[in-house]
Amino acid sequence: MFDSAQLAQFFIDFPKPMAVILIAMLPFVELRGAIPVALFVYDMDPISAFAYGVLGNMIPVFVLLYFLEPVSNFLRRWHIWDVFFTWLFAKAHKQHSDTFERYGMLALALFVAVPLPTTGAWSGCAGAFVFGIKFKHALLSIFAGVLGAGIVVTIISLGGIEALGL
Repeated sequence: MFDSAQLAQFFIDFPKPMAVILIAMLPFVELRGAIPVALFVYDMDPISAFAYGVLGNMIPVFVLLYFLEPVSNFLRRWHIWDVFFTWLFAKAHKQHSDTFERYGMLALALFVAVPLPTTGAWSGCAGAFVFGIKFKHALLSIFAGVLGAGIVVTIISLGGIEALGL
């Protein structure tokens, strides 16, 4: 896990909105960490925290969706990477292809929307790449999932504030 105070301290010299956007861009942290930091540490209002968290979480999505395939194809020129990607695709398709074939974009959106470790926009981009979901469909699904995750994280964070009597 991450320490929100240390993370906020790292971005102390940045304007608060920019800090929240940058935190939300980080893999593993994403908006699951950015929204609580915005609310608790930077004392932002919930709508601003949500908006900056979603914006920051979506910025890497464009880059990842656009470049994962070309980077993969470039790396496959070397045997070790070719073996890795062949294994990765085979494992993913074996374990999850029925779900993605049946539910497609909805499955991707729900996967991204669940604010738990190993889910989120970064993992959603990897899943879209592995399952060959087209850029436009992947982008819409991941955006829907990020909006859902943002709503859940904001509500849980605000509930935490209420529960603590703050």
